[in-house]
Amino acid sequence: MLGPNAFVYDLAIRTIINAVVVIGLNLLFGYTGQISLGHAGFLGLGTYASAVLATHAGWAPLVALGIGAAGTGLLAFLIARPILSLKGHHLAMATLGLGIIISIVLNNETQYTGGSDGMSVPAFAIGQWQLRGDRNWYLLVSALLLIAVWAATNLVHSPAGRALQAIHGSEVAARVAGIDVTSVKVKVFVLSAVVASVMGSLEGHYLEFATPDSAGFVRSILLMAMVIVGGMASIVGSLIGAVMLTVLPQALSAFQGGETIVFGIILVATMIFMPNGLVPTVRDRMARLQS
Repeated sequence: MLGPNAFVYDLAIRTIINAVVVIGLNLLFGYTGQISLGHAGFLGLGTYASAVLATHAGWAPLVALGIGAAGTGLLAFLIARPILSLKGHHLAMATLGLGIIISIVLNNETQYTGGSDGMSVPAFAIGQWQLRGDRNWYLLVSALLLIAVWAATNLVHSPAGRALQAIHGSEVAARVAGIDVTSVKVKVFVLSAVVASVMGSLEGHYLEFATPDSAGFVRSILLMAMVIVGGMASIVGSLIGAVMLTVLPQALSAFQGGETIVFGIILVATMIFMPNGLVPTVRDRMARLQS
């Protein structure tokens, strides 16, 4: 009987994990207009929270995941106000610096993290039950993706979502309309960080290995590229961007360096011809054709 093999399941699971993280990042960047070039740092914190607490402290993976998410959320809350008070390239550099700091810490704390060599992560378990098998992992992350899409869609179409878009349009106008701009930006920053942490923990348990690359600059840029290519301020765009930029390197892996070249071409072409991303551009053009 024909069906998905281990490679297909693995690629699908990695794509879905990226998609959920990108949905959270799109709420921050695409809808609210707050750039984050160090977002992979939050994902890495989640990965290593599960790895370190489960391995060195013997904590249950589910508890480690929750502690990692809570710790990441607290860190995001503490740094959100000073960082989000910045704008433009200053904000970009501040978030980039944050991601670099997290990556350096994970690399240097070798007694806990294994340094650049990484460390093993226990299998995800609840009590005596262990989550094993590609199909089971696929079902779990697919369920989380459905929840993320449902929650993000409802948020976007709620008064809170309209506040996010108002801030993106003009912070001054949003304040005049009675929106607490600082509070809203802090909340969406914390939300996106917690989402990244949770998915980072699950990714670590799925791979059963953690490496500082998960919090590296390249991962952060890749996540941002998924938002930009798929479509800013578009939940569907987040899914399209995650699929395109997760599957593409695998499709071009036979060509040494080919994926990097094509990746660069896609980014340049997107910024020139589709500055709002694929999905919003196609949607706008279809609307013009119908009118």
